[in-house]
Amino acid sequence: MNAIKRALGAIWMLLGPAAVYFMISQAATKIGAAGDRVAAAADEAARAAASAAKLNLQLQWGIIIAIFLPIAFGVVIFGYYAIRGEYDHLPESSAELE
Repeated sequence: MNAIKRALGAIWMLLGPAAVYFMISQAATKIGAAGDRVAAAADEAARAAASAAKLNLQLQWGIIIAIFLPIAFGVVIFGYYAIRGEYDHLPESSAELE
């Protein structure tokens, strides 16, 4: 069981940066597409609407990344402790915690 915990720790350590990379690449793709819509707008009203939509998208992705970045960092820390063997023996009673 401890070998499984350590192997899953390595997976967690790889999953954190992969999730961050995926989020940032998706954000760049979506914001880039919104920028293309601003550039392709025919008149000033359409350009203003597309620009507002792009700003909204930037704000949304900024919030998403700001929330999930510490979570991904915590996943990496969790995996690090699993690889080190910190979870090999888990307490079975509250007396073992002291």
